[in-house]
Amino acid sequence: MTRIFQPFTIAQNSLITLDDNAFNHLIRVLRMKVGEEITLFDGTNQITPAVICDVHKKSVTVKTASSILDNRESPLDIHLGQVISRGEKMEFTIQKSVELGVSSITPLLSERCGVKLDAERLDKKVQQWQKIVISACEQCGRNVIPIIHPVIKLETWCASLTTQLRLNLHPKAKHGVKQLPSGKQDISLLIGPEGGLSDSEINMTHDYQFTDILLGPRVLRTETAALTALTALQVHFGDLG
Repeated sequence: MTRIFQPFTIAQNSLITLDDNAFNHLIRVLRMKVGEEITLFDGTNQITPAVICDVHKKSVTVKTASSILDNRESPLDIHLGQVISRGEKMEFTIQKSVELGVSSITPLLSERCGVKLDAERLDKKVQQWQKIVISACEQCGRNVIPIIHPVIKLETWCASLTTQLRLNLHPKAKHGVKQLPSGKQDISLLIGPEGGLSDSEINMTHDYQFTDILLGPRVLRTETAALTALTALQVHFGDLG
């Protein structure tokens, strides 16, 4: 069943016109026709079955049924702080993080961040990344849309956190995920850049009560580290495995 996100409250048992993005995907890409069924969701953790009932040159209208609660969210609330990586690596990390159940993502700037963009281009990147989040939710079945927060500096992010558990991957850490206290947690997970965090940045995270953790004996690339850590946390605390 094709799943489509709509950025407005979906009226039940009604005729509604979908937005331009939905029209392009359903009609121009998938070439769906009147009578075909789709599933709509609006970020409220519900799904709404619908049937295409009218297609015009630039719009598509559907008839909705009653909405159904469809909770696929992890009991683990993970806020990912990801230092921006180059090119498609950041997009890949965001897409797969959504599939693995991350709750929100903040793109970060650090000393060794290899991406140098002005504020306007960073804002456009955030909009692009949010679209990737929505597409990932449509694909993986999530009905709540994780938020991509504006890009900020690493220390600003660390200073703003209120989560119970704050984790930083470190190749010399003495403990892994298995040694973390069990039980439902809200977690901030920091993933550094391709060149790693500087010594001063690592010391700074300690000032903000971050715990260093080790994922294993091998050095992981930044995009691999994020997904491996999320998977390990979901197995230990969440709904995987």
